Amino acid sequence: MTGVGLAEELLLLGYDDKSGKATGSRIGLDLGMAAAVLVELALAGRLAFSDGSLVVTDPTPIGDPIADDVLARIAADTPHTPASWVQRLRHGLRDRILGDLCSRGVISDVDETRLDHIHVHRYPVLDPSVEAEIRGRLVDALTGERTPDERTAALAAVMAAIRVEPSLGLTGPAAEDARNRLLEIARGAGFADGGVSLEESTIRPSVALVIAALSRAIETALGTRA
Repeated sequence: MTGVGLAEELLLLGYDDKSGKATGSRIGLDLGMAAAVLVELALAGRLAFSDGSLVVTDPTPIGDPIADDVLARIAADTPHTPASWVQRLRHGLRDRILGDLCSRGVISDVDETRLDHIHVHRYPVLDPSVEAEIRGRLVDALTGERTPDERTAALAAVMAAIRVEPSLGLTGPAAEDARNRLLEIARGAGFADGGVSLEESTIRPSVALVIAALSRAIETALGTRA
């Protein structure tokens, strides 16, 4: 485990290490990070999908400030659908996650303010070991070298939903192979339609239900996959 949350993992994968700029779809990444925070809570046994809504099953904080704020917010509100929550949470989440990673020394904030009022920020990597660990897990999963653990399978499922292949620097056949493998991992874990049953899933059914619902919400928001 990297010591950072799933949302932070997605953001690191979605930014170029050297330029410090986002790659791929910004809205896709924002939706994915919102979903990732919710998945983090499901993995921790705090959140479940029931009767079409996300519900808190245990309000005890997990020790992650961002996830704990989301947990408290959901617990204090009336039930809402996964689609509603990813839209509610995505606004402002990127800035908070960037700030968290900066404060932990993983990335740096390079302020290139121009003309005293045009603010341009870049976030190049300071500690490459964090992202290297993430990519190592993904390489093992994408090549079939190792059966992905629960967290890596969850990350792969969210990545498949937000169509992250371009952010991995892949194009053409390589991008298609990566997309197919991400979807295969999702189906094998019971996350995607047409996959194994929840009883056959290699992860907890409660987590699979949450991720499946969030994946559908993201794909609906982004439109039909080509």
